[in-house]
Amino acid sequence: MATISLRKANARLPPEVNRVLYVRNLPFNISSEEMYDIFGKYGAIRQIRIGTGKDTRGTAFVVYEDIYDAKTAVDHLSGFNVANRYLIVLYYQQAKMSKKFDQKKKEEEIDKLKEKYGV
Repeated sequence: MATISLRKANARLPPEVNRVLYVRNLPFNISSEEMYDIFGKYGAIRQIRIGTGKDTRGTAFVVYEDIYDAKTAVDHLSGFNVANRYLIVLYYQQAKMSKKFDQKKKEEEIDKLKEKYGV
């Protein structure tokens, strides 16, 4: 019932609101079951992807079935304490993520050139 009133009250959502959430500052040993327990309280989840690589540990992507469920999760879980770590829950934005990736790639190229020319 709460989601029905939320939908009527927020007929227009901000443009950054998205079904896909990007979660940072997760404990490294969190399990997918724990993630479903935490995020499943706010609506039906389509998928959760937990980072396992060296640079992606402590992060995850959570995809909700409904955009209003994702908004509710962001509103309630930003700053939520899990194993003495405060979660950072953001809407996934492709443009910002690709910018970070491009920046990392450029820095790697510069490092290679510096190494090659002994700078």
